[in-house]
Amino acid sequence: MSEDKDLERLQAKRLEEMRKNLSFQRKQSKITASEKEQKGNKQSPREIVIKQLGYRGLEVLQNAEYQFPKETQIIVLKLSELISSGDINEVLDGGNILALFRSVGINVRMKTKINVEKDGKFVSLSDKLSKSSTTEE
Repeated sequence: MSEDKDLERLQAKRLEEMRKNLSFQRKQSKITASEKEQKGNKQSPREIVIKQLGYRGLEVLQNAEYQFPKETQIIVLKLSELISSGDINEVLDGGNILALFRSVGINVRMKTKINVEKDGKFVSLSDKLSKSSTTEE
């Protein structure tokens, strides 16, 4: 009978150790999950701004980053702070972003293309002018 009691004590002791290990593992997994969430929620300023961009906003931002990388980085940082704080909650389209850059003295150049309709198709104005000038000669 003493063997049965010894065996029961060993089993109880082992069971208690397993419970402790299991609870420790659960705590560790919760901690790592919360750390991952914090890292996942921690977005770069550029990502925060890109989420707020609307029609052609990304195009303007990319042109600005290419033409004026340092200045654009500063503006993107400030924009992300304003968006995160809730001061800016509207969608920023390309026109708004371009106006912002120009208001602070950064003249971002955009490629402009004018299309005109000719025979039911849209043709660039430069193509139409070059074709009309060659037909007149």
